[in-house]
Amino acid sequence: MRQLNFIVIFIVVLALVLFALENTHTASIQVIPSLKVEAPIAVELILAMGLGAVLAWLFSVWSSLQKSIGMRNKNVQIQNLQETVQNMSIEIEERKRLVSASAIDVEIDKN
Repeated sequence: MRQLNFIVIFIVVLALVLFALENTHTASIQVIPSLKVEAPIAVELILAMGLGAVLAWLFSVWSSLQKSIGMRNKNVQIQNLQETVQNMSIEIEERKRLVSASAIDVEIDKN
């Protein structure tokens, strides 16, 4: 898997280098009304792609964080439900004992 990742990254970087060598013409980008940037087309596109990659990574980290928080909440909820089931089973056993004890008392009273 590591080798496949390396090959993919190598091909992407090689394509970027070839792209940059072919696109050296300057272009201007107006970022905000008072800020105008002039740079080669390749540099501008590579920066835009890098910004997109960083934003995708941040979104991935945010999604992972939300999933881990959700799993933590689910684990707490599972523990609470297990405690509830345990308490209910204890209560059922106590009620069974009371019913059997009252049945014995009723049988004794009949005799």
